[in-house]
Amino acid sequence: MDLATLWYLTIGTLLVAAAMTLWERQEQLQRSRELGLWASAYGVFALGCVLAMNRQLLPGVAGSALTNVVMVTGYILVLQGISALDGGRPRPLPVAAFLAALAAAWFAAGTKFENMFWSHVGALPIAVICALAALALARSRAARGLRSRPIAIAVFACHSLFYGARALAVPVVAAIFGDGVLPVVAKATMYEAVLFTVAMPMALIALVREEDRARLLASARTDFLTGLNNRQGFFELGPHRLTRDRRGAPHSLLAFDLDLFKAINDRYGHQAGDRILALFAQVAKAAAGPGAMGARLGGEEFAFLLPGLGAQDARRVGEEIARAFAEAAARADGLAIPATVSVGVAEAGAGESDLAALLAAADRALYKAKLLGRNRIEIAQPERTFESAPAG
Repeated sequence: MDLATLWYLTIGTLLVAAAMTLWERQEQLQRSRELGLWASAYGVFALGCVLAMNRQLLPGVAGSALTNVVMVTGYILVLQGISALDGGRPRPLPVAAFLAALAAAWFAAGTKFENMFWSHVGALPIAVICALAALALARSRAARGLRSRPIAIAVFACHSLFYGARALAVPVVAAIFGDGVLPVVAKATMYEAVLFTVAMPMALIALVREEDRARLLASARTDFLTGLNNRQGFFELGPHRLTRDRRGAPHSLLAFDLDLFKAINDRYGHQAGDRILALFAQVAKAAAGPGAMGARLGGEEFAFLLPGLGAQDARRVGEEIARAFAEAAARADGLAIPATVSVGVAEAGAGESDLAALLAAADRALYKAKLLGRNRIEIAQPERTFESAPAG
């Protein structure tokens, strides 16, 4: 392909990318600002390509300078969209100052060294901005854990390396082998541009779509009232936690059932009952610690998985949760409800990941606690004997 065909192909690719990104923006309302910035960037890139093809029509260095400034503007918009993933805000004044300085450099030195600026110097800001984009993605909290993030980082890192080579290595090669290498570099630049304008929009849209899928999946696994995992989330995520955390140590599970909860609903109303459930989840989550995994299994039933803790340590955690919950419910504004909880404890050995069996053992201990009068904690024994102690 000749250079003109590659320019047209790049323009067409950019316009398609802009249209696809704007279409995606209609569905991804939570990322509308980022997608809008990226779509604008693709439009700016397309304008820059048109200017590059016709830069000789403008007097002096104006065509090359304007093309380079417009292209750099597009890259800045892409970088701002990536920064916005983590809440970053556009900074128009520093950007305007940078672009003005770039334009001034073109008219101050580029007039005398236009070819050098066009082939080498003008590539340096692009290399730096793409390196910053790759770094921003690597540090992004929003993109953390997304499978498409390494691809997006690689796209910007490779583009940065290519333009860095244009700015720093190609002048050395041209000095050794002559200016005959420059047409080859120009055609290679256009080939790379076509690949970049395909890969970049795909990678960025993939990030947004994957993040949205992760958000929907987390919502499906979360109990709306308490913010804990629901039953589905508990059984989907729990086995992984058992095999991942502290593989050489035992792990325990606490099963909770709020005592006489139906009576609370009947006497104080369902709104007060919901507040009690939310209060228990808040207290239990704080007392169990950051390593625990909590879930509302249904109604007034809860479970907390404690990786790395044996039954005796788990019992102390359960006692603290029961005590803190009773105190919090008694003094909560507008509640002052005498609420208590029964607790069952079960321990599994290191390497065991049968969460259903562990929960069943904890439920048996919980049932024993309720039979013995509620507001107490029981430990399930492998031989199905029970050790009891007051929950408070």
